[in-house]
Amino acid sequence: MITGNSLVLFNPRSANSKHRLPNSILQVGASIDGIVPYELIDGNLEIEPLEVLKKLFDSGEYRYFGCTVMPGQQLEQAIPFTKYIKENYPEVVVIWGGYFAANQYRVSLDSGWVDYVIDAQGDVAFPELIKTLESGELEAVSQIKNLIHKKNAEIVKNPKDKLPDLDKLPRYPYQKLGERYSLKNYVAKTFLGSRTISYHSSFGCPFTCSFCAVVPLYNARWKGKSAEGIMKDIDWFKDEYDINAIEFHDNNFFTARKRTVDFAKRMVGKDISWWGEGRIDTINKYSDDDLKIMRESGLKMIFLGAETGNDDVLSQMDKGGTQSAAQIREFAARMGEFDIIPEYSFVLGMPGDSEEKVMEQIENDIAFIREIKQINPRTEIIIYVYSPVPTEGSELYEIITSKGFRFPEHLEDWLSPDWEKFDLRKNPLTPWLTAEMIDKIKNFETVLNGYYPTASDFRIQGVKKSIMQKIASVRYKNEWYKYPYEIKAMHKYWRYRQPEITGFYSE
Repeated sequence: MITGNSLVLFNPRSANSKHRLPNSILQVGASIDGIVPYELIDGNLEIEPLEVLKKLFDSGEYRYFGCTVMPGQQLEQAIPFTKYIKENYPEVVVIWGGYFAANQYRVSLDSGWVDYVIDAQGDVAFPELIKTLESGELEAVSQIKNLIHKKNAEIVKNPKDKLPDLDKLPRYPYQKLGERYSLKNYVAKTFLGSRTISYHSSFGCPFTCSFCAVVPLYNARWKGKSAEGIMKDIDWFKDEYDINAIEFHDNNFFTARKRTVDFAKRMVGKDISWWGEGRIDTINKYSDDDLKIMRESGLKMIFLGAETGNDDVLSQMDKGGTQSAAQIREFAARMGEFDIIPEYSFVLGMPGDSEEKVMEQIENDIAFIREIKQINPRTEIIIYVYSPVPTEGSELYEIITSKGFRFPEHLEDWLSPDWEKFDLRKNPLTPWLTAEMIDKIKNFETVLNGYYPTASDFRIQGVKKSIMQKIASVRYKNEWYKYPYEIKAMHKYWRYRQPEITGFYSE
């Protein structure tokens, strides 16, 4: 029996975020501070997180369970833990947020284990929901923006709210981590620095790429904290935890040039390295002076969506018109002039008119990647296999559904190995991809990573790196990609790390 009104905020375990600050639940904690008591639980730092959750709900003090849910490994805890809580504590109100929950809200709510889904920003929606539930005036739920729920067995998607002013939001309750975990657990060694912290300075993205999970959440909107506001937090991290590196996990850190340059100027002399995500067509508009001050500020690498060397496919992705193959080449060369590493991601395996056309495009993209490496060998290459997102109404979504693609109809189906690979965008096995195509992509990726090991894996250096490159060079130079077992063996023995899967961290 529930006697209290406390809230549990749970961050499920994820392969690449053991040391990443659980910003999602910190953000929600900040928004509800003073409304109801709450407890933060980070699945990345708990040995048996379900046992911790059981103990809390057994007490009868906790009425609400809030869980952030991203695609991929987080589902391995989010789904079974939520099911257990709902089946054993049916009075508990379950609230999900995060990309997976917002994009897959139908399967989430239809499961019977999730009561409400926060659609994008929860800074206003979450506290309003809790206050409404506490008051018992359930009809008011329909007035809460950024909320998806069920009414009379029908799913209701409330209107979107405007993005909040990030400078006016309450500061994250880092002290709550100290009660159980201590913020020092989130300071870790990466290739950026020996004491790296993660940080989120903006929300959304002003673009509408048809393959991106962010688009349905923010509808081409973006809002960022001011450079001054960011520096207040960074100076605090520096003073309290002696950090020397930052990973910005914004969807698009570099959207506003003025903010970026202002921030860079404030960072000069701080001896702090940093990394962020941006767009080629946006940053290529920055002046040489802008790029110079960004490098002086400590910027080491930028993650950028190159996607493909085919202008027609870029247009299909809704990147055409502002980004082109010529621009991708030009930008790679330009980054070399300023000693900033461009980390290009490519999306291979887009649907085509025939298997022959799909394979032809894969081979063309492989050739384009090789060309980029020739232009700037320091360019990092991240390879994804196209995984659809539910951008209903878009031309690309219509194409993939016409070819027989369907998302799982039941929440637990997302726990199958095939759908886990889908979430990692490595081997989604969509209807238009054959095993031969997947092998072509994965084998090329193996050879590429052997000849050009990622700079972010600082453990594979010196002799190890030389041996790997020498063995892989014969294959790479002759374009022999089939059966690269010897490179795979080295990767496995030396535990080669791919940043898109494991992040930058050393553990």
